Amino acid sequence: MLLKGLWVLGRAVRDEPHVFAISVVGSVVFSLLTIATAFVSGRVVGEIALPAIDQRHVTLGTLLLGGVAILAVSLGKILGIFGRRLGAGAMQFRLQARYRQAVTRRYLRLPLEWHQRHATGTLLSNANADVESAWYPIAPFPMAVGTVVMLVAAIVSLFATDWAMALVGVAIFPTLLGVNVAYSRRMAPRVAKSQQLRADVSAVAHESFDGALVVKTMGREAAETERFSAKTVELRDATIQVGRVRAMFDPVLDALPSIGTLAVLVVGGLRFRQGAVEVAEVVSVAFLFTVLAFPVRAIGWVLAELPRSVVGWERIRHVLDAEGDMAYGTATLPDTHKPAALRFEDVHFAYADADGNRGGDVLSGVTFDVPAGRTVALVGSTGSGKSTIAALAARLVDPHTGTVRVDGVDARDLSQDALVGTVALVAQVPFVFDDTVRGNVTLDRRTAAGHAVDDEAAWSALRLAQADGFIHQLADGLDTKVGERGTSLSGGQRQRLTIARALAGAPRLLVLDDATSAVDPRVEAAILAALRRDDDRQASILVVAYRRATIALADEVVWLERGRVAARGTHADLLATVPGYADLVTAYEKAEAEKEREHLFDDEESVTA
Repeated sequence: MLLKGLWVLGRAVRDEPHVFAISVVGSVVFSLLTIATAFVSGRVVGEIALPAIDQRHVTLGTLLLGGVAILAVSLGKILGIFGRRLGAGAMQFRLQARYRQAVTRRYLRLPLEWHQRHATGTLLSNANADVESAWYPIAPFPMAVGTVVMLVAAIVSLFATDWAMALVGVAIFPTLLGVNVAYSRRMAPRVAKSQQLRADVSAVAHESFDGALVVKTMGREAAETERFSAKTVELRDATIQVGRVRAMFDPVLDALPSIGTLAVLVVGGLRFRQGAVEVAEVVSVAFLFTVLAFPVRAIGWVLAELPRSVVGWERIRHVLDAEGDMAYGTATLPDTHKPAALRFEDVHFAYADADGNRGGDVLSGVTFDVPAGRTVALVGSTGSGKSTIAALAARLVDPHTGTVRVDGVDARDLSQDALVGTVALVAQVPFVFDDTVRGNVTLDRRTAAGHAVDDEAAWSALRLAQADGFIHQLADGLDTKVGERGTSLSGGQRQRLTIARALAGAPRLLVLDDATSAVDPRVEAAILAALRRDDDRQASILVVAYRRATIALADEVVWLERGRVAARGTHADLLATVPGYADLVTAYEKAEAEKEREHLFDDEESVTA
């Protein structure tokens, strides 16, 4: 653990060499002047104070000389402290900011499949608590480096003063380091457990807050409180264990310098009687042990925090070293004004479990296409692979075998700009940022053609998504804050807002993954009808659908069974020739009719014809 901790500190020095140099120079200046203080104090006592007591007289010049010497050393120490603390603080905060950004950037580059295998609370802990823990020892580290210099200089000074008193220092200083090493080893497993439990507590809290609606409607407040309480009790007990180890070692670490001072006084007194040393030398060495007590503790602070630092760093490295990047190519799509064609060619895909092991295929040999300018509906029972196809179409994941092509180009060969400028996905669960309506629709972005998404483009997208009606009724229109996750909006309104967001970027291929499930069927039909006849937006559409009215608007229907394309054709053809398709659509239709009777859909304000 000690070697790993020193490696982490070395990494910090390599990342911030200049700031570290400033802090170490300040620390070394402070350390050397601390030793100088001991000897200046000894000289003042021996050459000014004691003669003044014996003679009962002291001159003003002598007092001024002693005062100036002490003041000069003190001012130098102040400058050293300033440089050390400023450098150490800047180094620590710069490292924390750098690695928070690095972890976040890594999150954004890793595929959706990787995120699905990791709890959100753990990911939040990696980017915050673990980064702080990794670089926590940086604050005392420069002081510890300066203290090492101080110890070397102090031991040399001790031997130059008197070998007998020097032996006391030689005995005390290694003992201090030995106790610190033992302390570090005892702390390591306890700190690791505490750090993991912090992430667990964060994960439980995030899940409870995120599922607040379910918790309340299902009356699970007491159960969630108990679940959270159990984890916090574990964290409490683990933290207390850390505190117990610290309480055991701290008194020893604090007492050793005092024991050293006492030993020096005893040995120094004996040596003074023998005439081997002067009073000033005894005072200097005793004072040196006194002033060394606090700096030497800096080494203890660093060693004490190394286990936490190593655990934090290893958890960060788990993210930074994660594999599975979805590398983008360099290919572009020349025509940005016409609808894009989509083709799946013998696509196979399987999800991985928490350990990264892949299970059985979710999709097996899927082949179909969405011709340019056409609308294709994906229909199938739950678990048939519809959402996986939608994710593959938007390249949130890549097929294990087979190819997904956009305008004839393998999606893996497309540049990121070409891909996001061409394909837009609206997911099943609408996500709305804690921002204004305008911010949620425009996202401060540009279209593939390079045009800014302005208010005109936003209103045009809102009209197509049948959302302009309720937006006009909001108090501040586009400037209305919608709250975290759009809490001020209904489910159907959030869905229409996310559809408008996708349309505002003028995509050439629109993928709707059951993106209108919470809106009235008439509004859903109006949205799809508006998209089909819109001349300016020219987008092909792949829609995951289950309502008969929506499916009937598609040019072609792809019927999925157990991850395979079981049939293709028009809605009428499949209804007449595929019993499973007919049964599913009929069952959905009955369920929709029941929902309408019970008014489970949003009360839609208006439908734009």
